[in-house]
Amino acid sequence: MKQLNRLFIAGLLLILGAPLFAQGYKLPPYEKFKLPNGLMIYLMEQHEVPVISVSAILPAGAIYDGPKAGLASLTAAGLKHGTRNFTKAKLDEELDFLGATLNTYASKESAGLSAKFAAKDRDKILSIIRDILLEPVFDTSEFAKEKKRLLVSLEQQKESPRSVIGSYFDKFLYGDHVYGNIVQGKISTVTPLTTADLKAFYTANYRPDGAAISVAGDFSAKEMKARITALFSGWKKGPKAAASLASAPISRPAESRVLLVNKEDAKETTFYIGAPGIARNNPDFVAIEVVNTLFGGRFTSMLNDELRVNSGLTYGANSRFNALKNGGSFFISTFTAGKTTEAAIDKALEVINKLHSSGIDEQSLTSAKNYVKGQYPPRFETAGQLSGLLTQMFWYNFDESFINNFEKNVDGLNLEKAKDIIARYFPKDKLQFVLVGKSAAIKKIAEKYGKVTEAQIGEEPKKGF
Repeated sequence: MKQLNRLFIAGLLLILGAPLFAQGYKLPPYEKFKLPNGLMIYLMEQHEVPVISVSAILPAGAIYDGPKAGLASLTAAGLKHGTRNFTKAKLDEELDFLGATLNTYASKESAGLSAKFAAKDRDKILSIIRDILLEPVFDTSEFAKEKKRLLVSLEQQKESPRSVIGSYFDKFLYGDHVYGNIVQGKISTVTPLTTADLKAFYTANYRPDGAAISVAGDFSAKEMKARITALFSGWKKGPKAAASLASAPISRPAESRVLLVNKEDAKETTFYIGAPGIARNNPDFVAIEVVNTLFGGRFTSMLNDELRVNSGLTYGANSRFNALKNGGSFFISTFTAGKTTEAAIDKALEVINKLHSSGIDEQSLTSAKNYVKGQYPPRFETAGQLSGLLTQMFWYNFDESFINNFEKNVDGLNLEKAKDIIARYFPKDKLQFVLVGKSAAIKKIAEKYGKVTEAQIGEEPKKGF
């Protein structure tokens, strides 16, 4: 019994101490410097575990695809298809033997690399990273296999509304702006791509100026600085500054609209309700995150309570601000049985209107603030999380004050400011609806919410939606 009591007290202290840990969290010290070619380097020593994590970020995302949707993603994947010094098989064998992980990827705005490995293997893995970033060969046979896998995946996604609705929503919301570009691509644009396209994209967009590499883990900063400088100083910068494609103005919809995507055999309706959102470096980012936590960002949110718990219209509903460098989106997402489509959409709109008309109370605000603070420090505990954070700081142009003052800024949100945040950032008019379901059953319902544009689930997102 005494042992149980001790365990209970220890657990209670752990729970009660969590906010104290959150309140005192500060970003560990780090060093940053820029190489002559423009590459920004971040170094953070973390000696608790003999592991090193590397993160790289480059201006080579889907916004640079042009008419060749999917090119950035395939180029990022192609970096691991072999280098001047390693075939793909040799590369995979070496990483597997060392127990290292290394991934490359492309997102809407950027491309990136992440790696984790034992500190004792530092020189071997850093050399591999250098080869992957600077000297990929884009092997033709490996590319053919990668493209085939992607085309199969794109075909399969047509059967899953939740897999495709995000792309439809982005194209519908952003129109011709590059934020409407589809990261994974489309069957019609991926099919004709060749390794020549990948090489051209790489040459144009994989450049040190505008890029950053961060290293966190068990190393000496002095030694790492010398090693990174030796490895990456020879990376040639681009002949001219990279185009800032995403900085073009984002047109705001003049009215509420509906994109109705027909899936003839659908028994459910999957839907997004949204509007333009915020950029990642918005000064109100923290306050918006707290309010959205209460509105739709956690299981016990207003949206989930009303659509799942109280009405049983869905198994889950949430809301999100997808913040990018120059703008972003806000959307509510959920799904419901076809026969309850209207009830679910009306209930979601009712919750939005209630947020604006009734606001939030002190108890709810305190709960959301504690939740956000409690979730916060675990995001930045490992070397991998910290190296990723440093490249995000670089990309979105925020510094350690965002981390160090996070809890203070959360605590500084009061009811008056929350009311202003709701009015300014949570849309209730000129909403954009994307519904994926059986059109014959829900078209009349869709017309209730705005002008309807129709598409088929197999039809690719395109200009004019």
